[in-house]
Amino acid sequence: SNATAGPSSGQIVQYLHAARISAHYFDVLATPLLLGRAFSETEDRPNGPRVAILSYSLWHTTFHADPAILGRPITLKGEPYTVIGVLPDSPTPLDADIYTALQPSRDGEGAGDNYNLIVRLRESATWQQANDQLNRAWAPIAARITRSSPATHTSFHLVPLQQSSAAELRPQVLFLQLAAGFILLIACANLAGLTLVRTLRRTSEFATRLALGASRGQILRQLWIENLLLALTGGLISIAIAWLALRGLLGLLPEHFLPVAQVTLDLRVLSFTLLTALATSVLFGMLPALATRKIDLRSSIAARSGASHASLRLRQALIAGEVALTVVLLAASGLLIRTLIHLETLPPGFNPQGVLSAKASLDEARYHDPAAFNQLLNASTAAMRRIPGVQNAAVGLTLPYERPLNDQVTLHDGPYAGKQSGSEEIYVTPGFFDTLQIPLVAGRTFSDSDTATSQHVVVINQSFARKFFPSQDPLGHYVNKDARIIGIVADVVSHSGFSDAPIDSVRTLYIPATQLNPQLLEIVHAWFQPSWIVRTLPTRATDNLPQRMQQALASADPNLPISGFYSMNDLQARSLATQRIEVALLSTMAALALLLSALGIFALVANLVAQRTREIGIRIALGSTLRQAMLNVGASGLTAAAIGLLAGSALCALTLRAMHSVLYGIGVYDPATLAAVFTTLAVVSLLATTLPTLRITQIDPAQTLREE
Repeated sequence: SNATAGPSSGQIVQYLHAARISAHYFDVLATPLLLGRAFSETEDRPNGPRVAILSYSLWHTTFHADPAILGRPITLKGEPYTVIGVLPDSPTPLDADIYTALQPSRDGEGAGDNYNLIVRLRESATWQQANDQLNRAWAPIAARITRSSPATHTSFHLVPLQQSSAAELRPQVLFLQLAAGFILLIACANLAGLTLVRTLRRTSEFATRLALGASRGQILRQLWIENLLLALTGGLISIAIAWLALRGLLGLLPEHFLPVAQVTLDLRVLSFTLLTALATSVLFGMLPALATRKIDLRSSIAARSGASHASLRLRQALIAGEVALTVVLLAASGLLIRTLIHLETLPPGFNPQGVLSAKASLDEARYHDPAAFNQLLNASTAAMRRIPGVQNAAVGLTLPYERPLNDQVTLHDGPYAGKQSGSEEIYVTPGFFDTLQIPLVAGRTFSDSDTATSQHVVVINQSFARKFFPSQDPLGHYVNKDARIIGIVADVVSHSGFSDAPIDSVRTLYIPATQLNPQLLEIVHAWFQPSWIVRTLPTRATDNLPQRMQQALASADPNLPISGFYSMNDLQARSLATQRIEVALLSTMAALALLLSALGIFALVANLVAQRTREIGIRIALGSTLRQAMLNVGASGLTAAAIGLLAGSALCALTLRAMHSVLYGIGVYDPATLAAVFTTLAVVSLLATTLPTLRITQIDPAQTLREE
């Protein structure tokens, strides 16, 4: 929506995110207003008084926290409204700038099923009881819907507000939480192996303490405290890193991406971090603690510190587990990267270079009149064409990469004759296809001669033609009673409501803006902001193009609120924001897992070299070659990595199927991705094994024997 409003210093024009709510909405949320009151039932009726409630942010910024704001008149959507309340500084489910009364009706903007119901249960009520009561109350309405549309089955089901608000993000968040859990397990396995080695090296120390009267409980308590301090230190460092990472992540999120306004490191997050640190200390401290229970006093006091075959196998098992989990994370990350590459490299169907768009709201009473609406489009596009360096200009309800209007079309002949079918619908002005350079496949596009009084015409895309006219030439056929198909254009990608993919090419119907149904004109601008687009000449740069476009719009209507300027790359980035964030987060986790696994293999082999220096020196003195010695020691790391790769393959077969719903254009078991994962891990494992064995080349057998 848009509003013309201002503080006492003068009027301003500002684009606002508006929401329509019923009376008692804030009562259900138990949100008391900071100033004024909520809507009454008299105001929440068709043709009721026009009143508005401001958000705290709007009141504080635009109206400078004026305490006398109540009763102030503002102009909203071209009509006068009166401010009756101000919300407190706290998030709400709708997170809007301004709220108006719902005023539901059976026609116009209030019709349809684009509503969300919100209820508060009584203290003694259960969800099942509320659902049963709701369905009994709405049974007559459901019966009428079924009679009018027999294929439709209507029922009502209440879900918690938090669950509903986060429903779209829940699968991605759970998947990322699982990945974070894998990282935690890998880190714990790494630390468990390192602390196990450290504990075995201290066997003589612990045996001496036991001989001097210390209890095994005291030894265990010392180990647990050391592990706990290590985990808490890591937890405190992680909080600082998380604070910096969160600031960077929130900067990458598009506007209104999160269902609730704020994400902060609050007491809940800090408590969870503390509990995680405690759990981590238990996980990686368990094996070293168990190792101290097997200490034999007589043999341990005089024995050399060394690694038994049992401890070596245990550490190899930990490394294998790390590698297996890393395989899963790398494979998942690779699949998401391949999906993002597929989506970003989809043929757009138009030329995105040199195109800039400006979005503005036409949800205003003046533009419910078709004559005023078309006058605005003609005057504004003509002014934009006069900008130096602009090649062409046009207006469209939506652009590529955006979510178009989903509507029903009726075909007059062909396989779908007489049936209503879903299609995307976009109104455009003449020059729209030329401005975006969408190829014309057959027929013609719209011209200035296509007016409200001339023959109604439409242009379809290739997907529409393939779907509804598989074996016919669509040109000359009619849709929606009297609209004649005059042209076919190439498919362009959009954020479709008929596809599960974030962007896809689906059936689309283009209509001239001059022939838009007057009833639809009022409704469509309540949900969509049309876009003014210009294409600049490739040989001539245009300075301050957004400012010049704004001036051109202001010349046609100085009170038109512009919500923003976007290039085609901006629109693509907005449509793929979720995928890009998933790739960034999961790739970071996968890289961290790979690093931890490499460090684990490196530490295992390096420790073996250090522990077996005497043995290696004797072998070399007796004629063993350096190559044989390096292979003998490095085999432990390579064996652990090989077992981990095999286990990771089996784990991928079980877990990657869960990613089916977020992959587009590639299969779950994509051969190229899996081959890249196994090759990367094999190379990293080989390097992590080879580097520490190079120390063997520095061993002097004579010096080693003299030290003994």
